[in-house]
Amino acid sequence: MSDAIESWHDYMRAPDAVALEAMLHPDVVFQSPAVHTPQRGRAVTMRYLGAAAVVLGGPDFRYVNEWRGDASAVLEFECTLADATQVNGVDIIEWDDDGLITRFKVMIRPVRALNAVIPLMAAELTKGAQQPGGADG
Repeated sequence: MSDAIESWHDYMRAPDAVALEAMLHPDVVFQSPAVHTPQRGRAVTMRYLGAAAVVLGGPDFRYVNEWRGDASAVLEFECTLADATQVNGVDIIEWDDDGLITRFKVMIRPVRALNAVIPLMAAELTKGAQQPGGADG
């Protein structure tokens, strides 16, 4: 079932927390290039993916290639950060028989891009946690 990927593409075109929540399995695992341990659960994954949509999902964000398996896909993306840093990366997405995303892994290159993304993500995650209804609010 590739509905998970079509739903993901829809989300990236118009990020919406309700739509994101609906496509994630309750025990989804999120793996970030900036965090050593996998993050488990819908709420934490929503925080990371929401922050990534803000940090990376600017007007020039685009998927440039895609490889699909029966219940997984690799989506290669490119974008430019506000400081003109070029980012190239992949989203590795797995889903279950119900089309819910069970694993989401992000990889970013080159190292200059990763080093630029890490503080931007940290700032966005902190901002989200301090807003009413955020993880700590």
